[in-house]
Amino acid sequence: MSKHPKTIDLSNFIVLIRGGGDLASGVAWRLHNCGFKVLITETSLPLAVRRKVSFCEAVYEGATEVEGVQAQLISSPDETYRLWEHKIIPVVVDPDCECKKAINPDVLVDAIMAKKNTGTSIEDAPLVIALGPGFEAGRDAHFVVETKRGHYLGRLITEGSAAPDSGIPGSVMGIGADRVIRAPAEGKFENLKDIGEQVSEGDLIGYVGDVEVKALINGVIRGLIHPGISVSQGLKIGDIDPRGDVKHCFTISEKSLAIAGGVLEGILRVFGKSAE
Repeated sequence: MSKHPKTIDLSNFIVLIRGGGDLASGVAWRLHNCGFKVLITETSLPLAVRRKVSFCEAVYEGATEVEGVQAQLISSPDETYRLWEHKIIPVVVDPDCECKKAINPDVLVDAIMAKKNTGTSIEDAPLVIALGPGFEAGRDAHFVVETKRGHYLGRLITEGSAAPDSGIPGSVMGIGADRVIRAPAEGKFENLKDIGEQVSEGDLIGYVGDVEVKALINGVIRGLIHPGISVSQGLKIGDIDPRGDVKHCFTISEKSLAIAGGVLEGILRVFGKSAE
């Protein structure tokens, strides 16, 4: 692509994203590819199941890569600038987002997906965007992005809130709850199958403690929580995609990218205004 004479300088534009699961990572991936400086904060034990497309996997592995974009765990916010120079997304364990004081982001995105506000304030950055239910635009954040599958997915909300959490997973090929793998008991999860493997209904996927975890449908394992994690009964620990396409396990979903588009729209609405 030839160089266009008009460019947007994003060399010092910082976006701090709270959360590194698959939806947060879709946002981070898109903004990084657009030229923004992205920093991700996480907990010490991330519970993401779509680990192959989640930058939070760097917390366990030290580094990870999602569709050609690298992320690396850092121990201090001071290391962010070094990684940005190499076009790597830094990930820091900072559940309370204390690093925002040192980083001074232009935009803060709450992508924790806790279905409630766990401490984000509209005063945290010049622009604060929150994903999903639990936030009110204009009070908790400047904008909210709809995360529920359907007609309004990815829509930027300027007043009010996203659709409330129904507790029912979105339907894929007419299958909802049964595609989600939940912990049958409390205990440590250990897997026998891995992400990307095809399974049939009744196949043994792993154990939580001594209790078997079995597939409820046919399909491909799209996500599994990190092995060795202690989980509570009923916690989502994986999901099966009935479409059976292995490539879906290793690529960012249309849902994530739609949400990322909403975040990008919010940023450009505020910072990308054209002359009247």
